[in-house]
Order: sequence, then C-alpha cells, then structure tokens
Amino acid sequence: MGHKHPDKKKKKPTGQLYKGTLEVTRSGMGFVISKTFGQDVLVRPNDFNTAMHGDTVLVKITRGQAGSGRVQGEVEAVTERKQTDFPGHIEMGEGFAFFIAETARPMPDVYLPRAKLNGAVDKDRVIVRITEWSKNKKPQGEVVQVLDESDENDRVMKEILIENGFPIVFPEEVMMASGKLPEIIPQEEIARRKDFREIRTFTIDPADAKDFDDAISFRMVKEDLYEIGVHIADVSHYVETGTVLDDEAYQRATSVYLPDRVNPMLPERISNELCSLRPDEDKLTFSAVFSITSKGEVKDYWLGRTVIHSDQRFAYEDVQEIIEKKEGKYRDEILILHDLAQRFRKQRIKKGAINFSSVEVRFRLDEKGKPIGITIKESKESHQLIEEFMLLANRTVATHVSKIKIKKKSIPFPYRIHDTPDKEKLAPFVLFAKKYGHHFDTKTPEGIAASFNLMLEDVRGKPEQHVLEQLGIRTMSKAVYATENIGHYGLGFSNYCHFTSPIRRYPDVLTHRILQEVLNEQVLVHEKLDEQCKYCSERERAAMDSERAANKYKQVEYMKEFVGEEFEGVISGVAAFGFWVETVEHKCEGLVSINSLMEYDDFRLIESDYALVGRRSGRSFRMGDKVRIKVVSANLAKRQLDYEWVLSTPSKS
Repeated sequence: MGHKHPDKKKKKPTGQLYKGTLEVTRSGMGFVISKTFGQDVLVRPNDFNTAMHGDTVLVKITRGQAGSGRVQGEVEAVTERKQTDFPGHIEMGEGFAFFIAETARPMPDVYLPRAKLNGAVDKDRVIVRITEWSKNKKPQGEVVQVLDESDENDRVMKEILIENGFPIVFPEEVMMASGKLPEIIPQEEIARRKDFREIRTFTIDPADAKDFDDAISFRMVKEDLYEIGVHIADVSHYVETGTVLDDEAYQRATSVYLPDRVNPMLPERISNELCSLRPDEDKLTFSAVFSITSKGEVKDYWLGRTVIHSDQRFAYEDVQEIIEKKEGKYRDEILILHDLAQRFRKQRIKKGAINFSSVEVRFRLDEKGKPIGITIKESKESHQLIEEFMLLANRTVATHVSKIKIKKKSIPFPYRIHDTPDKEKLAPFVLFAKKYGHHFDTKTPEGIAASFNLMLEDVRGKPEQHVLEQLGIRTMSKAVYATENIGHYGLGFSNYCHFTSPIRRYPDVLTHRILQEVLNEQVLVHEKLDEQCKYCSERERAAMDSERAANKYKQVEYMKEFVGEEFEGVISGVAAFGFWVETVEHKCEGLVSINSLMEYDDFRLIESDYALVGRRSGRSFRMGDKVRIKVVSANLAKRQLDYEWVLSTPSKS
C-alpha cells in the first residue's frame, strides 16, 4: 500500500512484533500499516484479536518476510483504541441483548447485560461503549445513550464525533470529580498569587461563547508606558496530573466545534463555570504580563499565577464598534490596545509572517439545527486585537522556556511548530501564480514568505484572490505539536507554543504545567511528552475532520432545498474525475463529475494548470474560473452534493 521496501538483505524473521495501525477494508480484510516494519502486513479477520479499524496494534509476522511480496501476520495486542463508542441498534434476547453496530467496516456484535441497557428496548437506535473484550470472547458493552429517532441532525452529529474517536458523554466518575471541585477560592490560594483584581480587566469573545479562557488587563504606568496582562484560565489548578479529569481531558485532547454544538474537552462545570473568566467573579489565572511602550516595544515581561476579576464581557462586535466609532465603554484602553495590536501585526508581516486573510462561513440554524441561512465571518480589527496579544503571550512563554537548559540540553516542551513549504507542492503553484503576474523568490524560506505576502497584498479584492489564497494555503505544511523546536514558519517565530486556550486544548495544559515547573526551578522528567505531542496533533486533525464532515452535512441539508435550480459558482478544485464548484451565494461545494461532461468533450487533467482541458475543443475548467451550475442531487447519507455544468456561461480560456 505504497510503503517502500527496506533493504532486501536485511530480512526480518517471522515472530517479531511491530507497531502499526490496523486498517480494515469494507470487505472485512485487515492491513497493519507499520513504519517500523516498512511494508503493509495482511491480517485476516480471525487474527484481529479484538482490534478494530484505526486501532494502534502490535502485529506478529506469521508468513513471509520484509521485501518478499505479501506478508501475513496476526494482531498480538491492541495498544490504543481509536474508538470505544459506536452507533447502532439493539436486538433483545432472553435476559440479555445484543448490539448491532451500524459502521462502515464490519465489527462483531456486542453483548449487553440487562443491567447495562440504560432504558433501551428492542430495536432502539443507541450508542454503545465497549467495556470488556478478551480474545475468543464476544465484546461486552453498555448503552451510553438512547438516540431520538425523530432527531436526524442530532444522530448524525453524534455519529460524526464517534467516527472520529470523540466520546460524546463524560463517564460518571469524571462528572463526579468535576462536581466535587470547590467553587469558592480559598484565601490561602489567593495569597500565593499576584493579585490583579483591582486592575481594569475585560474579555473579548464571540457573542455566543460560554468558555472565556482569556482576559486582558490594562494599566497606564506613565504616559508612554503601559502594563498589559494576558490572563489565561488556570485549568491546571483544577485538573491535576494523574486524576480521572486529566485522563479524560488527554483522551479527548481538544474540544470539537460543530455547527450546532461544542463537544467539550472538559465537563461544563469546569469549562463554562469554574474556569470561564466570567465578569464580576474572582478567577484563578496563569498570566503573561508585559511592559509595553506606546510605540509597541516590549520592555519587560513577567510570567506567573494570578487572581483576576473581570469588569466587562465584550463580544467582538462591541469592540469593533468602539474601534470604528471611537466611543463606548473603556474606549481609551481599547483604542490603545488596538493601536499596539496593529503595530505588532505590521512588525510580524515585515519579519516574514504570512498574511493569509481568514474568512469563516457559518450556518444560521433554527431551533432544530436545520440550516436557514449563511453568515460570513471575517477577521476584523477586534479579532486581530485579541489575536496579536495571544500570539505575544504564546511566543513569550515558548521563548522563556527555550532558554532553560539542564546539563546543556533544552528541556522537553510542547512547542507548536510549522515547517517550511513542501518544494513539490510549491513548484506547480509558483508556475500557476506566474500566469497572474506574480513572481516567487524560492531560493530561501524567507524569500518564499516575502513573495507570498507581496502576492497576497496585490490580489486583495481581485477575482483571483480566493483561488490563489486557497492554493497557497494548500502548499503549506500542517502545524503540529512537537518537542523538537524548529520554529513556526507561517507566523515567522523561532519559538512558539500554545498557552492561551487550556479550556479547549490539552497541549496548553501541558504548557502551563511545565512553565510552572520552570518558574519553580523544579523541572520534572516528562518521558511521554513526545508521544503526547503526537497524540494531540492526531486528535487535532480528527477534530478538524469532524468539523469538515459536519459542515458538509449542513451544506448538503441546506442545498437540498435548491435541487433543480441554477447558480453562479467558482471552481474550487480539480481532479481527474471532475471539478468542484463553490456557489457564490451559499459557499456550498459540490462536484461536477467528468461523466456529466462527456457529451461536450473528452477532458483530461493538466495538473500544472489546475485545470481540466478538452482534447478537441481546448475548452478548460480551471481553478478560480466562474461557472454556472445546476444542483442535481443532495445526498445526506453520503454527505455529497452533485452539480452539473450549465453551458450558458462561455468558459473558453
């Protein structure tokens, strides 16, 4: 399956164990993808030994050798489950029940004792958690939730989360542990901290947010010197290492934001109550406090634990209005912070940060979760105000920790890293950008970043802006968590970490813990940190996949109303089997299949041109082209929109 064969001389004997991921095909056959072995290992269903699709396993080679064609093996042990919860339905027996999973890949039926049915009856659609499973026995489970048959949206959203390995219900012991956390902050805890309660402090968040994990304090030291505090919810005070709360937060690793819900990393008692920096309440925080001149020069900083009292909760829209109208509550503070943020932003871009503009498409939903409209959310100055101060705090913490050496070695730390662009992905993009008159200096990473910024500035407001931005983003590497610090290319920082969102991201909790050890001058050995970074990166990708799948479902649900209608669109992607079009009006993407174009010409993919070109007519469909389409089908089960090209728009290049 596309893995290279190792040197044939180094034949590996049967019986050895290798770590890998089990991939189960729809027919039920398994393959273990192992980097350490160097090629895929075929595993027959009888040899899965309780492993399921996506699980991390140890596989034992039983037939064949590396480099000698087909290699067969059996799963010796499951080291990590991708998924423990499954959607399906119940079938009742005498005194017990069976659960039949409704999954894309085959899996055995699950035995459910009567006591574990949680009120479910015969034929109910349910979510079941596997609780016990040993070799040569049927898996045993419990009903986590009975699904409401009439609420299709709720069922689908839960299934998307479960498919991606996110539990949708907190275990009872986790809820009990969060319920026992004290609401009142003990006086001795306040005495241990720097007290910011008397200093003007406020939060700026989306209008519908409930978990406020960052606040900003402002104090004028003298006319051209300010003390600005970035205060972050002190989650690690409440979620201690080795507790059930910590284990659950790590397993989830991130909150997942779907169109109609948040699947939180931490129970709501912590995320929306104890740790949320709500106005008019004393809160425990971990802070980065800066002395900054009116010209935007950071003179000094302090890192440590604090207690704050937020005076005001702003929505981004409120702050945007204050910036634009130059009036409103805390006007002076907000305008100073705005000015500093814009200075920081200019400095960053000048030093090589790549300035992609960010536009978010959100669905307006009715009370049943049905999409009734679309809103476009742009990054405005109020968003940039918060973003710049969060970037400053994250960078400062990472730089501070990076300087700490033990026996001349840097201490392990969960850096947020971003590699330079992939040369193979960059080459066709550079040629494509050239057609629009943009020249790239590809000799150095700095040259690439500067070329990107020149191009992004030049295309702003032009028809090709969207296509060049989208393609530019695709050439970029993915940012990940790692203990090896290679810097963050996209932001132009040598040191960067995530410190500012511990309510919704587990790496920020790790950052807080290690930073406190550094401040205490008692750094512990974090042997599993590398593994934790890889796991958190993988969970972040799974959360993004969930969000993409849920948004796609909403797009299909929304466009169902428009089957048979025609719309203007822009080509957003091309492949050998067709091209994708995003409607201008709704920003909903569908596929125009190559089969539906057969009557016009025989089209082939020209990769360097991001285009499908007709052999006879020379007609082309290139990324960024405007086309007219007709909505032909909206398949909710497959989360798929099918469009047809409508000839009325001339489209010759």
